[in-house]
Amino acid sequence: MTTIVPLPVSDYRGRLAPSPTGYLHVGHARTFWTAWQRARDAGGALVIRMEDLDPDRSRTVYADAALEDLRWLGIRWHEGPDRGGPYAPYAQSKRLPAYVEVWRRLLNGGFLFPCKCSRKDLAAAIAAPHESASQRAFKLEAHEDEPIYPGTCRHLSWQAPQLPGPTGADLERLEGINWRFRVPHGEVIEFEDQNLGAQRFVAGVDFGDFVVWRRDGLPSYQLACVADDVAMGITEVVRGADLLKSTARQILLFRALGLSPPSWFHCRLVVDHNGRRLAKRHDALSLRALRQRGVTPMNILSAELPMTA
Repeated sequence: MTTIVPLPVSDYRGRLAPSPTGYLHVGHARTFWTAWQRARDAGGALVIRMEDLDPDRSRTVYADAALEDLRWLGIRWHEGPDRGGPYAPYAQSKRLPAYVEVWRRLLNGGFLFPCKCSRKDLAAAIAAPHESASQRAFKLEAHEDEPIYPGTCRHLSWQAPQLPGPTGADLERLEGINWRFRVPHGEVIEFEDQNLGAQRFVAGVDFGDFVVWRRDGLPSYQLACVADDVAMGITEVVRGADLLKSTARQILLFRALGLSPPSWFHCRLVVDHNGRRLAKRHDALSLRALRQRGVTPMNILSAELPMTA
């Protein structure tokens, strides 16, 4: 049975963007609840978009579970993979042509360069001279944010042909190579977060040239988010504070495309008893496991639930 959701009465458009690579946990619940509250209080629309661009880890069972868990929490939305809407499809795996078009616009604007570096190359570039190969690989894998690119391929360029739209030839060019955004070194990116206040990052210092298209033929998180937020008319992005630096990167993409970014609201992270932010590996704190233990939505959304895994 379809749940009746009140029609929007304002231009506010928010979104929930779960990644179906595991079950949602307490941190997701509290962030998504905040996003729903802000859309509801603004009298606006709320969109669900499945960020399923990781083909090795994304599973239909996790996508279905996310929708079920969100309904159980009491969250309702206006558009999404289960309800449809004017900006369908609402799964990123089905939106590839839109991402190719954004990649071409950035490339034609001179903002991108091809990068031939492998993960091993980057691990060696950021490593201390005395580190072993295994230590370098672990350092790159464990890095919680994309490490600052050393500039190895920054001198490379490639001119895209002026074609009327995305083609199979475009897709062929996008396979087997990483495409990076050439950040303007020293440029300050400032924005006012609706929750955490003034934020300031320096391109080339806080982050470097970042990947917008991966060698496996898929867009990066940064490009896909910007492309979808533009296409779906999102006016405010609510997400975790671990993505503040991603926001600075995405603001650069909005600028390069000649577009105004949405407003931002970053939620403080939920951490476990060791002070580490929750991840999908914390199975004991997944909404699925907590529901089976008889925990209620009110328990989950309160600050009283003990963060022990």
